[in-house]
Amino acid sequence: MDSKRLILATALSALVLIGYDYLFPQHQPVPPPQPGVHAVAPPAPASSGAAAPAESTQAEAAAPIKDGPEARVAINAPAVQGTLNLRGARLDDLVLKHYRETVKPDSPDVRVLNSASTHADYVDFGWRAPSDVSVRLPDANTLWKASGNQMDAEHPLTLSWDNGQGLTFDIRLSVDQNYMFTISQQVHNSTGQAVALYPFYRVNRGYTPEETGGMLVHEGPISVIDGRLNEGSYKTVRTGGVPPDNIAWSHQGTGGWAGITDKYWLMAVLPDQNANVIGTYGFQAAQGTYQVGFTATAPVQVAAGQTASTEAHVFAGAKEVRLLEQYEKDLHVPMFWKAVDFGWLSFLTRPVFFVLDWLNEHLGSFGLALLTFTVIVKVAFLPLTIKQMRMTWKTARLKPQVDLIRSRLKDDPMAMQQQIMALYRQENVNLFGGFLPLLIQAPVFWCLYKDLYVTIEMRHAPFVGWVKDLSAPDPTNLFNLFGLVPFDPTHITPFLALGAWPIMYGATLFLMQKVSSSSANMDPSQQKVMMFIPLLFTFFMARQPVGLVIYYCWSNILTAVQQVIIISRLKAADAKPQLVKPK
Repeated sequence: MDSKRLILATALSALVLIGYDYLFPQHQPVPPPQPGVHAVAPPAPASSGAAAPAESTQAEAAAPIKDGPEARVAINAPAVQGTLNLRGARLDDLVLKHYRETVKPDSPDVRVLNSASTHADYVDFGWRAPSDVSVRLPDANTLWKASGNQMDAEHPLTLSWDNGQGLTFDIRLSVDQNYMFTISQQVHNSTGQAVALYPFYRVNRGYTPEETGGMLVHEGPISVIDGRLNEGSYKTVRTGGVPPDNIAWSHQGTGGWAGITDKYWLMAVLPDQNANVIGTYGFQAAQGTYQVGFTATAPVQVAAGQTASTEAHVFAGAKEVRLLEQYEKDLHVPMFWKAVDFGWLSFLTRPVFFVLDWLNEHLGSFGLALLTFTVIVKVAFLPLTIKQMRMTWKTARLKPQVDLIRSRLKDDPMAMQQQIMALYRQENVNLFGGFLPLLIQAPVFWCLYKDLYVTIEMRHAPFVGWVKDLSAPDPTNLFNLFGLVPFDPTHITPFLALGAWPIMYGATLFLMQKVSSSSANMDPSQQKVMMFIPLLFTFFMARQPVGLVIYYCWSNILTAVQQVIIISRLKAADAKPQLVKPK
């Protein structure tokens, strides 16, 4: 009966692993094309409730960008470079200087903002007028005048435009040492009467990307308003919009942030954290554009002869954990760290990440950090491991007596179970005690997997030999003789991927099982079934991040060494003559 259960459990494990691959596909991100030189058709603005009148919305949505030469200003900061489009004052061309698409030396820099019509990612901002006011405002066709020909971390840029009706608009843009832009919009009123305008800030994506993270990491619209995180899927935003503005989600509150997130990159707008705003997710089907942003709920009042301003921030860059937390502290942005999807167990995954990051800072390698972290985990759980091994050892010693009871009472299952449990109680054997260490360690393993998968700090982190990226699968493959044959078997099926480290993992798992089976006195049928498990898990781990495979290889070796030492001590203790106390 035990053998049948073990075979059934193994078969179910195989189904779980196949289902896991289905639910969490391991796609590799496709690098976006380089930006073109043509302007992008303008999307309609996101809804802003009462602040955004239908007349103004429809007028903006219907106005295409007019043909004309592009006017751009260079952006050259320590972490980013690109250009600002003066037509429409759009941030639509930005690459990250410190990140490349692949680990190849000639790989292009990662692009986070793109003006190409087939792959548009951009940020726009401006003003809207109340529904009962007719005023000429800057739009996607407005050609702004710039105060200089370059913006960098030391030299901000000012854009100016006069509407010819007594209103002058200025935009002051600056960028810091990393990925944060500061946008200050000003309006000078020379009309002779007060004017009320609503500022808006918006992230736009003109395509539906391939989501690379499956269910492991959120990709798409994301926001925090009033301390509440909201994550929207592309499909929900695309299909859930309500005409005429096609808004799928809106929420009113104070401050916060909103944008579109990828696995490692984020485009987000951050309004004045003391301002009341409406955050929205929308989709403009005519342009195929997703829009996420904010509009103020109260207008900026500009008295006659006066100047009024509003300030916001734009983040376009890498989701570096410590940097996001620094922005959260400096700008008082709530929960900005949640742009990194640490998941439901973030109270565990974040501390595990910080331990790994600290070890990396001191050891100079995330690979060494993983190995050291494994030792720390093994030491931390050593008391539980000893308890588990002691229970396993006692259970193995009682096996002859258990077999005798089963053979004697095979026709009376209830009596058989009662006598077996009585024997275990007499010998202080807790069958569930052996599973306790596994249950406690499981969240640690999950946190490590999550951190390897979602944090950019481990992206392209190298290790020894052929491992150039701990967050990617092992690049070698047994089925093309580790590169000797110029052929990629995974083009036939992704299951034909078996790298060197997964093979080593299978070997260490086999070693650990041999040590375990020798201490547990498994019968031959159980041992045959258990022999199949290393092979099954070897193919499964072949598609996982190689950093996780390295972690498990090292963990299996340490576990086997622990088992040998603990079992030898238990055997030695059993071999000692037991002193009988005199009565």
